[in-house]
This record gives sequence, C-alpha cells and structure tokens, in this order.
Amino acid sequence: TRSIACFTLATAVVALTAPLSAQTPAPQPQPQMQSAAPGFNPGVYSGRLPPAYPTPYEPATVESIQEVLQRVHGYLEFASPIKVINRETREPVTDLTKLPPQIAIERTDLLIVSYEWGVTYSGMLLAAEATGDTRYRDYTHARLDAIARLAAHVKKNPPPAPPEGQQGQGPMRAFAMRSVISPQSLDDSGAMCAAMIKAHQQGLGGDLRPWIDNYLGYISTGQMRLADGTLARNRPLPNSLWLDDLYMSVPALAQAGKLTGERRYFDDAAKQILQFAQRMFVKERDLFMHGWIESMDPHPVFHWGRANGWAILAMTELLSVMPEDHPDRAKVLELYRAHARGLAAVQGHAGLWHQLLDRTESYEETSATAMFTYCLARGINRGWLDSLAYGPAASLGWNAVVTKVNATGQVEGTCVGTGMGWDPMFYMYRPTHVLAAHGYGPVLLAGAEMITLRRGKGADATMNGGLQFGKATSLH
Repeated sequence: TRSIACFTLATAVVALTAPLSAQTPAPQPQPQMQSAAPGFNPGVYSGRLPPAYPTPYEPATVESIQEVLQRVHGYLEFASPIKVINRETREPVTDLTKLPPQIAIERTDLLIVSYEWGVTYSGMLLAAEATGDTRYRDYTHARLDAIARLAAHVKKNPPPAPPEGQQGQGPMRAFAMRSVISPQSLDDSGAMCAAMIKAHQQGLGGDLRPWIDNYLGYISTGQMRLADGTLARNRPLPNSLWLDDLYMSVPALAQAGKLTGERRYFDDAAKQILQFAQRMFVKERDLFMHGWIESMDPHPVFHWGRANGWAILAMTELLSVMPEDHPDRAKVLELYRAHARGLAAVQGHAGLWHQLLDRTESYEETSATAMFTYCLARGINRGWLDSLAYGPAASLGWNAVVTKVNATGQVEGTCVGTGMGWDPMFYMYRPTHVLAAHGYGPVLLAGAEMITLRRGKGADATMNGGLQFGKATSLH
C-alpha cells in the first residue's frame, strides 16, 4: 500500500511539472476575415474583379485610333519616298515635270508600286475620309501622280536592257514602272488599279485614266482563266486558283463598274467570288482554303489567315459599291456573312487571328487581323452585320492590332509574302518582318473604319458584364 501511494504522489508531481503543451493542444490561428484583409476588393461578390486581359479590353477612343494612324503615316512618309535619279549622272531628280531622258527609281524600304501599296493608297484615302486629315490624301496623291508621270516618261524613253545576268540587281531598279506599263499578273494590276480609280474619282493622282484602262484591260482579257471564266494561274501547277487573286481582281472590277457604269464589271466581279467559293469555301468551317489545284483529289486544305483576309476584303469592296438590284448581290452578301461568322468563331484569345486560322499553335498574325477588323467594322457600319454579334470582335481586333504598331509606326508581326503550300509547317514558320508591306494598308483601313464605328453604332458601347455595342447585358 505504501508503494502504491508513493507512485501516485510521484505521478502527480510529474503531471504538475510537465510543460503545458504536453497537456493540451496549442490554440490554432484562426483565418482572418477577407473583408478585413489589406487590399480586399468587394467586387469579388459581384464578379467585378478586374481581369488580367492580355490586350486592352475597353473600346478604343477615336482620339487613340487617330494617334495610331498618324504614327503609321509618319513612318510611311519616311520609308516610302519618291526617289528618282538621273540614270546617267546618278543625281537626284526633284522636279518631275523636268525629267531627263533616262531615269531610274532608287530602292527604298517600301516600294511605291506594288499590290501591297495599292492597299496602302486605298487605306490612306479612307483614313482621310474618316479623320478629315488631308495628309493622308496628300500621301496618295503625291505618289500616284509621280507613278503616272514616271510611267508615261519611261514608256516614251525605255531604259537600256541591263547586262546579261544583272537584271534586277544593284541599287537602281532598271524598269520600276514595268508593272504599270506592261502588267503581267493580277498582282501587278488589281490592287493598284482599284486605288487609282478611287483617287481618280476624288480628283487626285494626276493623269491616271490611261493606266486605269491599261490595268483593266489586263484583268479582263490578259489573265488566264479556266473554261468557266474563273481567273487562274499556271503555277505552282496548271490550272491553279489562289484565294489571294480575289483581291487582286475583284476590287478593281468593282471600282470599274462604279467608274464607268458598265454592269459587266460587276458581273465579272461577282462571278469570281462565287466561282472561287464553289471550289474553295469550306462550309463546315465557314472558311476558305488558300489554294486549289484542278488535278488534286483529295485536296489539302489550309486556312491561311491572310488569304482569308484577301477574300473577305474583296467581298467587302464589292458590296460597298455593287448596285442593290444586281442579281448576284444577295448571294455575295450571304457568302460574306457566312465567312464573317466563321472568322469570328476562330478569333484568338487576345484579339488576334492566327496564321493558320484553325490552328492555335500557329503564331498570331497582324495583317490578317487588320483585314478582318476592317471588314467586320464596315459590315456593321453598312448594316450587313449585327453590331451586337460582331462589334466586340472588331473592337478587340483593333485593340490587338494596336499592340503590333511600334513607337516608330512600324507594323510588327506581319507574315512575309507566301506561296501555296501542302503542309502545315510551310505556313506556320513563314517569317514576319516590319518590312513585310502587307500590314500597312490593312491597318490604315481598319483604323479608319473603326473611327466610323465608334462615332456611330459603336459610340454607346458598354462594359456591363461583357463588351457590347448598343445594348447592356446583365451578369450571370
């Protein structure tokens, strides 16, 4: 009994002297109420926490769009000057009314005669219309007037042939006006012709009519066609259709119809769009394939971004001037709307469209994005598209394009000139460069049309839960 009592007493002593933590768990820290935490935002309850958008989300203001266009214009004034020299003395020629017999055009960063620059001239004219800034018109007038003068002079005083093996080499372009005087492809003709007609109708560009008629003659009778009249090429294989050729022909034909009043030009323009679409529009995706070769079956299908841009740009240009009572107008408009639907469905997460439209692993490309932005915005402005359905796509497209215009006004992320390919790698790894001239005209067109949109149906865009044009929506 005595031993038991001693054990009990010892146990009690140990218990009294043991650390408190060994007897009861330490109190655990309680979570702090988030409403009392530093930086707490009550917007979490309403879904109004600011998202981390990769591209600015709110619609651009008219003033911000104008600033971008001015920056691009400033760069192009610098990068695409008119540089004429005396071929014999190599001295600059500054007075184009007093040209020496033999002249040459010095190479500059961006050329003033090319299909890309036809788009740029059209973009400058639209920018002048949208902003009221005459500098854009002056840019187009000065260069088209120079082209008209130089082409007429070179036609009368052809340059001597370059030595064997040196064609196209050296700092002087031996025959820079060849594509104006003697067009040999739709690339030579269509975009420049459309721009010249637009300028001519505004009293700009000097004596353009001879060159307009020259271009139209080539498009109508000089370019090869399939048996049904579809404009085609014999490269890379016989009887090839390039989707690009819709822009290299249709806008010129459409403008010719407006200029002359002859319906045959509208007929041919509509025929090209509808017959290209029969072969190349993939209805399951509402997108065009880039190329079509008559002898291929099955045919590889690649939805190259800029080619789809050329296609919807051609439809947009035609619908802008096509008579309302033309028998093919409804068909062209239906195709335009289907294509717009397909394009909106594949817009990338940051507002840009991809090099291969249906392959998000391909890079985001600027020229196609600018083309789509212009065409969607014009569709809204002209009443062809619903502003609620397509206004956000156009707005985000423009905001994304802006991120690709650098501080000097250069357009980044534009794919260089591209042929027709039969595998995805061909398209996915085409280089991009600020001197890829395809980006500048579309950016001018897109910005100009977005100004019109923001002043019209896009003026009351709201941000209530999601970008809307003309109508607010509630959160869910």
